[in-house]
Amino acid sequence: MDLIDKALTRGVEQILPSREGLQKLIKSKNIRLYWGIDPTGTHLHLGHTIPMRKLQEFADLGHEAILLIGTGTVLVGDPSQRKIVRGKITKEEIDENIKTWKEQAKKVLNFDKIQIKYNGDWLLKLTYPKIAEIASNISSIQLIKRDMFQERIKGGGTVWHHETLYPLMQGYDSVVMDVDLEIGGTDQTFNMLIGRELQKKMNNREKFVLTTPLISGTDGNPMSKSSGNCVWLDDSPNDMFGKIMSISDSQIVEYWNNLTDFPEVKLNTLEPLDAKKELAREIVRIYHGQEASKKAQEIFESTIQQKKVPEFINTFTPMSGATYSQVLLESGLAESMAEAKRKIQQGSVSVSVDPNNIPFIKVTDPRGVPTQNEVVKIGNRNYIKIIVKD
Repeated sequence: MDLIDKALTRGVEQILPSREGLQKLIKSKNIRLYWGIDPTGTHLHLGHTIPMRKLQEFADLGHEAILLIGTGTVLVGDPSQRKIVRGKITKEEIDENIKTWKEQAKKVLNFDKIQIKYNGDWLLKLTYPKIAEIASNISSIQLIKRDMFQERIKGGGTVWHHETLYPLMQGYDSVVMDVDLEIGGTDQTFNMLIGRELQKKMNNREKFVLTTPLISGTDGNPMSKSSGNCVWLDDSPNDMFGKIMSISDSQIVEYWNNLTDFPEVKLNTLEPLDAKKELAREIVRIYHGQEASKKAQEIFESTIQQKKVPEFINTFTPMSGATYSQVLLESGLAESMAEAKRKIQQGSVSVSVDPNNIPFIKVTDPRGVPTQNEVVKIGNRNYIKIIVKD
């Protein structure tokens, strides 16, 4: 399989209007393409890397590739796959969300070959006459008949007018950047096809759409930040390795084919446990390096499979009188007080004064206070030793 065939097949769900048409185009000239993402959170996860990897493949083939950050579209809020309207977001939240995005994305994207653009640069400058002109190219019936809107209406929900504007604003990105191709997950097909129609009507030329698969999270449901089932690009090597090992056997193929460059034929020679370890090693290697990958596997095998406590445990000195939930929050093992309490209530936190001789006992009260030298275990992979100030 040559590089063009790989770019058009592996990790690809569908190419519209045709794979043959796009293949002919990219063999005739260097094209301009993009993948866009709205800054609705501070972290990127493995699901985001599928279109990112595809974007990089085209960049490596010499095409003009753009990472578009939706600083304008995020103000409307993408309604795709949502049963209720998205909450409003402030400029301060947007700025905070994208603060570390480039650093995270650099683990996949080579920014010597890929441009970054922000659609707020043009969407926030649109005048009323221009918005009217854009909207005049798409029928309102076409927008409201969108499957997810119809499902919401049948369930007694509401479709707000600004939600119907979202596909127009995303579609207008294709017009402004005058692209030949847009890449996006299958949940973005409707929005990307609106962009194709606008490109035809406003720039009088074709735009291809390439959809990439959505990936399931650690619980088997679609990976999303709201579900708490994500493998984040900035997860620690140990957490990343452990999360991959926790997926079900039925998820191995989609992770193997969409998150690595391993040949599928290799998968057929491995037992599920060995395949997961191969996956976990490779994914941790991609985002943290070879040594971190090797160490993460050693820690997983000793702490999870052999049920040993790590030889080295990070220490943490809490504020005087800090509760278990405060310790989780202050040590960075929970992102909010609500998450810290939830972990305790779900039985994910346990303690031992001497973990080598005494079994860990589950913490049941978030208001409990840890004692000197107590080892706190969070989940199966995270340990901290409490050092109380004198």
